[in-house]
Amino acid sequence: MQPEQVIAAVRFDPLLPVWILAVLGALCLAVLAVGAWRRARGTALRLAAFSVLLLWLSGPRLVQETRDALRDIGLLVVDQSASMQVGDRARQAEAARQAIEAQAARLRDLDLRTITVPESGSNGTQLFSAVDRALADIPRSRLAGTIAITDGQIHDVPKASPGGAPLNLLLAGKGEETDRRLRVIEAPGYGIVGKSVFLRVAIDDLGTPAALAHDHGPATLTIRRDGQTVSTESVPVGVEQPIEVPITRAGPTVIEMAASPLPGEVSQLNNRAVVEINGVRDRLRVLLISGEPHQGERTWRRLLKADPSVDLVHFTILRPPEKDDRTPLNELALIAFPVRELFVDKIGEFDLIILDRFQNRGLLPLPYLANIASRVRQGGALLMSVGPEFAGAASLAATPLGSVLPGGPARSDAVVEGQFRPWVTDLGQRHPVTEGLPGANPPGDAKPPEWGSWYRRIEPNSMTGEVLMRSPDGQPLLSLDRVGQGRTALLLSDQIWLWSRGHQGGGPQAELLRRIAHWLMQEPELEENALTARVTDGRLRIESRSTDPTPPMTVAVTDPDGRTETIALHQDAPGRATAIRVATVPGVWKVSQGERSAYAAAGAANPPELADLRATATVAGSLARASDGGVHWIGNGDIPELRRTEEGRAASGSGWIGLERRHDHVVTGVAALDLLPGWVSLPVMLGLLLLAWRREGR
Repeated sequence: MQPEQVIAAVRFDPLLPVWILAVLGALCLAVLAVGAWRRARGTALRLAAFSVLLLWLSGPRLVQETRDALRDIGLLVVDQSASMQVGDRARQAEAARQAIEAQAARLRDLDLRTITVPESGSNGTQLFSAVDRALADIPRSRLAGTIAITDGQIHDVPKASPGGAPLNLLLAGKGEETDRRLRVIEAPGYGIVGKSVFLRVAIDDLGTPAALAHDHGPATLTIRRDGQTVSTESVPVGVEQPIEVPITRAGPTVIEMAASPLPGEVSQLNNRAVVEINGVRDRLRVLLISGEPHQGERTWRRLLKADPSVDLVHFTILRPPEKDDRTPLNELALIAFPVRELFVDKIGEFDLIILDRFQNRGLLPLPYLANIASRVRQGGALLMSVGPEFAGAASLAATPLGSVLPGGPARSDAVVEGQFRPWVTDLGQRHPVTEGLPGANPPGDAKPPEWGSWYRRIEPNSMTGEVLMRSPDGQPLLSLDRVGQGRTALLLSDQIWLWSRGHQGGGPQAELLRRIAHWLMQEPELEENALTARVTDGRLRIESRSTDPTPPMTVAVTDPDGRTETIALHQDAPGRATAIRVATVPGVWKVSQGERSAYAAAGAANPPELADLRATATVAGSLARASDGGVHWIGNGDIPELRRTEEGRAASGSGWIGLERRHDHVVTGVAALDLLPGWVSLPVMLGLLLLAWRREGR
């Protein structure tokens, strides 16, 4: 508080209501008017008597107040949003804050409160919302004004100055700036593999007309997909530009777009934009060919029909062609088996071909089986679940199809009968197809699996590919292999259907077959040697999957500004290691591990804080001037002088800013003295009336 003050003033405390005094005054005026009209001698004395009467009834008093003056409160707001980190703005803002606080400390009648405005995410700079919260505990009668240190990019500018007090803007910069931005107008979140998606973008040049008076011509737009440059083209500024992006694979595809810099622009941070498009497959087409009927045939059909993304074509061969029991041909089948249509005309349309206990009995000519093998090499997928027919004379391993299989039967009597439980191999513990299957044998442990038994398997010859499941004596049961651009899987038993029936507690039949099918169709989440990266909530999550027993445990991370650092991975499960780091810089993050690379997109397509990086007074300058405040640029180190001003006067000038004196106080004592007490006024009034009566009587 300020030193104690004594204030004296004359106040009126009427003895009668004001309206009665007004009536009495009117009557007195009427009487005096009549006297003046008649030119009566005592009119002046009556005027004096009536004046004393009215003055006495109005109760004049000399009041003396003892006051304690209250210090005024000024609000200093420091913008610390993302756009204030551009260039030298943060240092300029800190220097201005220290200078204003030092000047305010020398003013005895002022308290200066400082608040900061942090980043508000997708809402941009909410400076005045922070001011409103700070004003909640500041009496308006003590608010001297607001000083905001900012770059002028404010996204919640009100219609009137907060609290009705002067607003002064201290802008980090040397004057109005120019900026070029790349704006994403429309970007799909996903696309169909094999087709293209279209993005719409625009390049805008921002600044005052004088700053943009020089025509710089079209801009250059560079487009990169997963770190690789796919196109560079010249585009006009301020015009929407469509961009076609082919989706070549399933999973996330990171598209980075960069516009050439504008000469003299403040920053190139918003010259680029990044979007992530998730590639999805459209209705996976599966061809299921079942051989002679068996109890597990329905297992495949139920599994594939339960997946809404699978378009299933299923044929079951109920009668071998060599069988002759004199049954009429029109009673043999409802639909003729479309051999040529399936295996010549439309074989390229199937993503996966499943042969379930199928054997070659002359139904498929060898060129058709060769077509299946060719389809696999060109990017297709083949899954074979085999039984005793695989070890017979009509085994598919002895056909052109055998060239793409991981192996064949060891001999003609390779069928092994007897109860056993399938084991997951050491490699299978690290492979995403079989890792973590419920009931499986633990890694590196001799404890057997908990799932139900099988009773038949085929003993193979030498196997290729990756053996994920085995018999208790070490013989392969499930092998996966890559052939050309495609993939194959061989399940050397026809007993997996027992798990679906709950035999001895059953097993993860549906999950295992789903994983095998998705691995064959090259779904990204089932890749066994993969490096993935994703940015969520400002954090980069890295995951490395490998079937190598001793995989590398570090990755190189390159941020959008080109800086590279090495980060250690932490093993979460066999074959799986992860790492997490902060990723606040918007743009494309690259993660590398040997020959493998992954890309992640950080930041929204059009974050408000990056949409316009200029330091400008065009957003809030008019509000400051309307409040009797002003705008001052501090980029050259010219911090304005802090002064105190009176209410109603300008609070800004050349080289200075002002905070109003509010003169708020607390009354600590009151003393009153009647200026016209009754014992004085009544005798005076009567004396004047007597003199008036005597004068009129002469």
